[in-house]
Amino acid sequence: MEEKLMTKEFEEYVRETLQLKKTAGAGMYSPLVLAYIGDAVYELIIRTRIVNEGNCPVNQMHRKSSSLVKAAAQAELIHLIMEDLTPEEQAVYKRGRNAKSATAAKNATIQDYRTATGFEALVGYLYLNGEKERLIELVGLALEKKGELKRK
Repeated sequence: MEEKLMTKEFEEYVRETLQLKKTAGAGMYSPLVLAYIGDAVYELIIRTRIVNEGNCPVNQMHRKSSSLVKAAAQAELIHLIMEDLTPEEQAVYKRGRNAKSATAAKNATIQDYRTATGFEALVGYLYLNGEKERLIELVGLALEKKGELKRK
């Protein structure tokens, strides 16, 4: 409980220091805005996990993180956890997947790119809604189902 309190205090500190406005919730953002922030949040989660595995050459870390953050990998992850999502989470994913983007990935199929955009929108939604425990739970479950994480 004390750790959760510290996290809340930290979030309040960040909000005050950076003069962040309170928002009505993640549901007020377009799916592409959710995917924009979700992309960064997911990459930070993956990089944190890779750095935590120990020191090694940065190019090896980059290759490992790239293999998990590319569109095809994100598409695979969302398919692995689809049945574990709540109806609300599925709806957010579908809004992101169906959003029309002006850009496309260089090294991904259109289907993988859109599916990954849905995954990133879900990550952004959970992050902006303050549902970080659920976010980490879903990413952990996806990595476990992919064989990238072993549960104790």
